[in-house]
Amino acid sequence: MIDKINTVKFSRNDSKKFFKTLNKRVNNYFKEKNITKNGNWKLWIKTIVMFGLLLTPYILISTLTISGWLQILLSVIMGIGLAGIGMNVMHDGNHGSFSNKKWINRLMGGSIYLLAGNRYNWQVQHNVLHHTYTNIHGHDEDLEAGRIIRFSKHSEWRWFHKFQHYYSVLLYGLLTINWAITTDFLQMKRFMKKKLSHGKFPNPFVNWTKLLISKILYFLFWIFIPILFFNIIWWKVLLSFLVMHYTAGLILSLVFQLAHIMDEADMPLPDSDGNIKNSWAIHQLKTTVNFASNNKLVNWFTGGLNYQVEHHIFPNISHVHYDKIAEIVKKTTNEFNLPYNEFNTFLDAIRAHFRFLKTMGMKPQNT
Repeated sequence: MIDKINTVKFSRNDSKKFFKTLNKRVNNYFKEKNITKNGNWKLWIKTIVMFGLLLTPYILISTLTISGWLQILLSVIMGIGLAGIGMNVMHDGNHGSFSNKKWINRLMGGSIYLLAGNRYNWQVQHNVLHHTYTNIHGHDEDLEAGRIIRFSKHSEWRWFHKFQHYYSVLLYGLLTINWAITTDFLQMKRFMKKKLSHGKFPNPFVNWTKLLISKILYFLFWIFIPILFFNIIWWKVLLSFLVMHYTAGLILSLVFQLAHIMDEADMPLPDSDGNIKNSWAIHQLKTTVNFASNNKLVNWFTGGLNYQVEHHIFPNISHVHYDKIAEIVKKTTNEFNLPYNEFNTFLDAIRAHFRFLKTMGMKPQNT
């Protein structure tokens, strides 16, 4: 995995000057409106709402006598809040777009620890690998799901993949639970060995220490404090913990997959010399899909991740602006006769994703 990452090169030839034109138009939009590219008051309100969805049920479950079904409902709400923090707060923070102040971005980016994740791992996998080498097999780890799900025609096929369009949704909910238990340790070992980083390479001892301490604090907060200090029966605590994480993992996984794991999204391979035929910006257009852009609820809750085209071309612009600059991006792609992949509704995108999984689950004819 990513052994030859430094050999991948995007074309520098963009004879139509697409990105130069688009970038100029988007910059002019912010100048004319006299607004910052970072988050605004709308993002701060959303941050308060998402943390409220997460922490209010936690306090209620910890301090009141809650019946079984109500506890499950509150745990689902916590999962919705957890996913909302990940998509709206953590994501913008780790892209440096939440605020023009670095310490605020670091603080908001650090909310990934509430999702049981690790900021170093996220920034390497997401900011570096995924955003640079989008949908390139062997380089974009978002295409990797172990051996149990086949996301790409370039991945090895196994007999059980023929059922993956049925069982995949069950596994999607395990995303953040895996972060808590195994994924972060395996990723850090792999990334540190490859000396990958987003910015300055961290001190290995400090990095591992942060990971271990964050995991200890995480389980103290979510499991041991409710059991030891609020005298909640252990299995009720574990039930809430699992329901919360499964809800968050299912939401996050589905939103992530709808942007790239589609028949409409290219999954090109570099040639024998490591060259990708398109420039980076055009590569992003061809490998990324928007969905439900006219649905205000989806746009609000997913942190603009339904505007993946805009996010991948301008990752350092806060998602609160995507609905506006989408008009500029779509107009410019039309002028340059370039693709702008999108599904009108969330359900259309869901159907397309599972159709693609079914196709990827079929035994290749040359096998």
